[in-house]
Amino acid sequence: MKHLKDIKDWQELKNEVVCGDCLEGMKLIPDKSIDLVLTDPPYGLGDKLLKGGKNGNVVDFGKKYQETEWEDIKPTQEVFDKMFCISSNQVIFGGNYFNLPPTRGIICWDKNIGTPNNFSHWEMGWTSFDCPARKFVKTNDNNKQHPTQKPVELMRWILENYSKEGDLICDPFMGSWTTARACKDLGRDFIGFELDENYCKIGEKRLQQEVLF
Repeated sequence: MKHLKDIKDWQELKNEVVCGDCLEGMKLIPDKSIDLVLTDPPYGLGDKLLKGGKNGNVVDFGKKYQETEWEDIKPTQEVFDKMFCISSNQVIFGGNYFNLPPTRGIICWDKNIGTPNNFSHWEMGWTSFDCPARKFVKTNDNNKQHPTQKPVELMRWILENYSKEGDLICDPFMGSWTTARACKDLGRDFIGFELDENYCKIGEKRLQQEVLF
């Protein structure tokens, strides 16, 4: 693990688990040096996002996972402006919660969870691509290490369809480092940031595995 305060040159960020603030980290990256930003920022929903359950039963993820105050904080416009500045293209989950330009290239992640259920049945990925809307069907993993962790298969599918081998991918909100894991599996370089050192430790372990399903 590297800490952002110790980074002297932006090239040192590549393919490393970096603990630090994403805005400060992105300030080190030259404009348009990133091929694709692929990220799932906190939506600023707090308990509305982290509580729910099947058949109306409440599940409090705050008890299962680490403290979740981060989910109450929505990224500032400066963060989004910097994402667009450093990258050629973007895929941003929760795009319906943020002030992003109109696009026809929406991604629908269908969670295949059926009804009744208090959780969202699908999530929207906003993209900068001028292409038809697409859908990926995958039930969420019950063995998540982060309350909003995306399936690694979903991130691999996005990388296969919206990037190419050798591209440099950035995820400013790495969480449990699923994006980095998918990049390693598919031959993409990555740059990522995560404020929580405990999740950075989880990321180190996930990246050390040969194959992650």
